[in-house]
Amino acid sequence: MGRWIKRLASLFVMATFSAVAQTGEPLEAWARVLDAYVDERGRVDFARLKASPNDLRAYVDYIATVSPRSTPDAFSTANAELAYYLNSYNALAMYNVIDAGIPRSLASFFKKFRFFYWKKFNVGGEKTSLYRYENDVIRRLGDARVHFALNCMSISCPQLPRTPFTASLVQQQLDSETRQFFAEARNIRVDHERLVVEVSEILDFYTEDFLATDPSLIAYINRYRDDQIPDSYTVEFIDYDWTVNSQCESDNGGCIRF
Repeated sequence: MGRWIKRLASLFVMATFSAVAQTGEPLEAWARVLDAYVDERGRVDFARLKASPNDLRAYVDYIATVSPRSTPDAFSTANAELAYYLNSYNALAMYNVIDAGIPRSLASFFKKFRFFYWKKFNVGGEKTSLYRYENDVIRRLGDARVHFALNCMSISCPQLPRTPFTASLVQQQLDSETRQFFAEARNIRVDHERLVVEVSEILDFYTEDFLATDPSLIAYINRYRDDQIPDSYTVEFIDYDWTVNSQCESDNGGCIRF
């Protein structure tokens, strides 16, 4: 009986969102958010987005009801699920910044705890935090490239793309995002005199994910770089900058922070 009730609930949700899913309206709303409020450096105009949140709210509402777990029939391929997870995490993180009052930084213990652990979201009818969503769902997909696509809206995060991930392109998009990440000087610095490579602390946070497929962090990095780094080099980590990656407006030469 329980199985049939769950099945009927799934069919009801699918019927409710069938027209939306077929026209791509939720993803189109998310695409408008990225296009309108994210600049070429991946910074978000949170102040302007807070004033006009309808598209972001519509996408967050969609996430709350529809997911690969709640409506598996709506996601016909593993790539469709993967694209959903990447888009939904980024949208929820973006919404969370606004909900938290657009803080200047997430560096303090309290702000990290509230942002990643305490604040709960609905994803397909299930309550979860950003921390649990990333670690209990997305990381379990077993693709370390997600760490260069998931964005917690801080300066040291990977650059936020200005277009959504899609089922048909997500594999190419993940490769592109990973290559871009390892091409940016803020994420990787090779010191040939010291025989050292300094890399983003993301590779320290999730070392086990990268070593699941490669014998060393350098070996993993070299898969996505033309300029190969000698595997004998020592790896050091660049401190993570938890400043919220917000656009700011100039006012008499100064930068207004929200």
